[in-house]
Amino acid sequence: MFKNYVFDLYGTLIDINTDEWSPELWEKLSILYRYKKADYTPEEIRAYYGKFVNEEKAKVRKRFPEYKNIDIKIEKVFKKLFTNKGVTPTDDEINFVCTAFRCFSTIYIKLYDGVIDLLDTLREKGKKVYLLSNAQRRFTENELNMFDLQKYFDGIVISSDEECSKPDPNYYETLFERYKLDKKETVMVGNDYISDIRGAKEAGLKSLYIHQSISPEINGELLANFTVMDGDVTKIKSMIVK
Repeated sequence: MFKNYVFDLYGTLIDINTDEWSPELWEKLSILYRYKKADYTPEEIRAYYGKFVNEEKAKVRKRFPEYKNIDIKIEKVFKKLFTNKGVTPTDDEINFVCTAFRCFSTIYIKLYDGVIDLLDTLREKGKKVYLLSNAQRRFTENELNMFDLQKYFDGIVISSDEECSKPDPNYYETLFERYKLDKKETVMVGNDYISDIRGAKEAGLKSLYIHQSISPEINGELLANFTVMDGDVTKIKSMIVK
């Protein structure tokens, strides 16, 4: 039916729940920075984090005015939290903070049932499999490694690398151009009716929508060609894998 299968990650392959605004997270992060002589109270580091995120977004918008949906490299924010206090961090220190932040903010993370069987089936049938994710590389690489998922993908596109995100057509075009994909032979699989499904439609792709507990509420037309409304990943094979 299709030669190329493009997957969203969170809410499609990986079930995850995070809380980036819990007081406990910022208490731990302030201690971590104080270890390195960057002295913040939990309230201060949370406020500066938000400030620096907004500054990075403004820089991206200035560099790429044609992008409708942008993303940033979160490591720049964590670096600035050091330099704001006169500390020059190493790359390893920044990477460690990124990892710790993600760990501290993650409530749970797991694969949906049926994901490995689906990916194994696609590989066995000689299909090409790609990841198109609105995500931070510094977070996502660890989580792909955790579940040994990288081996399944013929190509991975992450929004923080491109500073552009779904549903922006520019982000979809990055995937098509980089891997020379024929849109007529490609299907998008995702759990977000706007980013994954409307974005795919506008990019000229057919799509499969899978509804999960973390999916945004559908408020408008669902433009998917195929739907799985009960979150059962095992149903995807029979629908779009031949």
